[in-house]
Amino acid sequence: MKRIFWTCWILTLCLIIPAITGCKSYWIDATVENQTGQSIHELEVDYPTASFGSNGLAPGATMHYRFQIRGSGPVKVEYSVPDGKTTRAQGPTLTEHQQGGLTIRLLPGGKVEFLPNLQPAS
Repeated sequence: MKRIFWTCWILTLCLIIPAITGCKSYWIDATVENQTGQSIHELEVDYPTASFGSNGLAPGATMHYRFQIRGSGPVKVEYSVPDGKTTRAQGPTLTEHQQGGLTIRLLPGGKVEFLPNLQPAS
């Protein structure tokens, strides 16, 4: 009987300790807004150790993507417009354990606006 009690007690501790230590996943919710006034093609967003993108994004359309950061480095955006011109831009540096939101606005004339709302701030 004592053996069963101690086995149950140890199993309970094994389940409680991870909950107490606060294991946490850090996520960034990214939004890419096409405000260029035209369709874009070959959209790619690079962030530390990975990337995401789309074959196309219509004028006024929005794309959402959720990701985790491993390591640190800048956010980079690249896309093409129908006339073949490619736009490249570099945004803020992201680091592990940041979480929150990042809006990337693609604007007319090849301009890109990065609006981070991240904790802890970089």
